[in-house]
Amino acid sequence: MDLSNIKLVVTDLDGTLLNSKHEVSPLFYELFKSLKQHNILFVAASGRPYYSITEKLQTIKDDIIIVAENGGIVINKDELLLSTPIETNNLIELVHLIDSHNNIHPVYCTPSKAYFSKKSISNGLLNTLEEYYPKHSVIENIKEIEEDIIKIALYHSEDSERYIYPVFKPFESHYKIKVSGKNWVDISDDLANKGHAINMLQENYNISQDETLIFGDYNNDIEMLKLATYSFAMENAHDNVLAIANHKTKSNDNFGVEYILDKLIKAKR
Repeated sequence: MDLSNIKLVVTDLDGTLLNSKHEVSPLFYELFKSLKQHNILFVAASGRPYYSITEKLQTIKDDIIIVAENGGIVINKDELLLSTPIETNNLIELVHLIDSHNNIHPVYCTPSKAYFSKKSISNGLLNTLEEYYPKHSVIENIKEIEEDIIKIALYHSEDSERYIYPVFKPFESHYKIKVSGKNWVDISDDLANKGHAINMLQENYNISQDETLIFGDYNNDIEMLKLATYSFAMENAHDNVLAIANHKTKSNDNFGVEYILDKLIKAKR
């Protein structure tokens, strides 16, 4: 495996760069300094909103490109490169279906903040949702939201793949429906995916798949993993990701991203 020609590094956050406590390791920041010295473009690509990603990567936020909301928003140094809101055609039908399931809790994600339902708060989910969406308001009705909705994140306390995905699978002809974590399913515009965002960046910076290294762990990473010769599934990844990635690394709690980045930097030297 020759990593000496890598020009672009992309990593998911939860389950990938972040450990199980949602922390970034000091080791990563040391390695990032070397990536910067070698003029390697670094992209954080997450289902999280922009403001949550910058909170996690505060010290380097001005030195990286951020792909937020599963590719719905791409920002480089406060410059908006891409925004793909949800089409409103089938939105009401979708919301009615969400509201009819008491154990499915929606988060409506806009560029500036998230909107939680009163149902979710009354079920004691505020702290859980705040970890991912620190900027938020609580609403009774979706009509209270005046901004574009970039993504709808659906939370189930037990298992999203079992209890959420089958309910919304029929909407796949209109939206991108992705199991993005043990408890989450994300709904977005069909073009609002990490693969579309990364492909745009590859074209903008004239970077090939052979020059791209990508890390991921869940189904919302699959489109972007297909765009890299050096695609890495975390040891803790979903079976679908393990099947699609060309390589495997250690788990997020065992510094799997850092392990490969160290090899990359050594190859550059």
